[in-house]
Amino acid sequence: MITQTNKKKKVFVAMSGGVDSSVVAGMMKDAGHDVVGVTMCFSINHPDSKKPSCCGVDGIQDAQRAAQILDIPHYVLDFAKDIDQHIIEDFTNEYLSGRTPNPCVRCNQHLKFGSLYAKVKSLGAGYLATGHYGRIEYNEATDQFELKKAKDLKKDQSYFLYSMRKEILPSVLFPLGGLTKSEVRELARKYNLNTAEKPESQDICFVPAAGYKKFLEDRVGNRIFQPGDFVTHDGNVVGKHKGIAHYTIGQRDKLGIALGHPVYVYKIDRETNTVHVGPETCLYAQGFYAGQFNPVSMAVPKEKMEVSARIRYNAPETAAHLTYLDEGMVRVEFAAPQKSVTPGQSAVFYKDDVVLAGAIIDVPIPCSEETGVYGN
Repeated sequence: MITQTNKKKKVFVAMSGGVDSSVVAGMMKDAGHDVVGVTMCFSINHPDSKKPSCCGVDGIQDAQRAAQILDIPHYVLDFAKDIDQHIIEDFTNEYLSGRTPNPCVRCNQHLKFGSLYAKVKSLGAGYLATGHYGRIEYNEATDQFELKKAKDLKKDQSYFLYSMRKEILPSVLFPLGGLTKSEVRELARKYNLNTAEKPESQDICFVPAAGYKKFLEDRVGNRIFQPGDFVTHDGNVVGKHKGIAHYTIGQRDKLGIALGHPVYVYKIDRETNTVHVGPETCLYAQGFYAGQFNPVSMAVPKEKMEVSARIRYNAPETAAHLTYLDEGMVRVEFAAPQKSVTPGQSAVFYKDDVVLAGAIIDVPIPCSEETGVYGN
């Protein structure tokens, strides 16, 4: 069960109120560990939404009930200040800068495996266990722990986990890494859990049903509505946009301009408040520069190396070369041009099933660096 060690230690389980983390608590108890359930409270509630949330009042209540069924202690910890400081503020600033953030990556980095990890360790935890679909395994050849993909690739969440600090890997458990979702639900029924048939939460927990644009408007007011120019790839102004936070790379719909042929957003320039549009070929880039490089399962590379890169959660991996520059910056060059390389999104680098590292995309590299022309 616990690949890091066979010793029985106190295991704190991060319980969101969903079926996955509830089953993890049951598995840890079955394995004979001293189990404590903890749920992060972010003081978030969307009364207008009927969708399940991983951090709302319903989630806390479901986690408490699951802990009662399993007969384990359960505590609610207040991290409202942390989510505002590390997640929501960044989410807002990134959109206002014309970038497309991934708050789930930052939540794992700063909250689950940052603030929460530090808190449970201070309370005597030997391990923090979560319901993520990923694996942490020890590599004897390198004498280090590695983050890996889940066995069930359809549920794999390793893309969102790359930002973990490598030094905490020996103390983190992903018990679901070798299971399928159907097997997890079967275990939930075995444990008679209240969450056995609970649907999954897919949305960003702090964004209401009205969507992220309404969330940003409520948070920053009219700053989200600063109009500017739509400019084509050949330099023509073809209309006015509603504010750069409304757009993302690759967007075609709801642009509000009619040119007689499809156009896509391929670049957003905060300095000039300009949204650049062009034909689909403009979406292709030969690589990108990225920052906040985190080598979770490797040393910082001294030479250019081959990797499989994933530039979005739902994107296929593609062959690439990675070069470490300095101060957490990397340059990535694709073997073949890739579509919709989006600043603010995470790029994760794999070798087979091992998560080598990841970074935040800053600037796409046009297919012609000399002219700055995008396209394939």
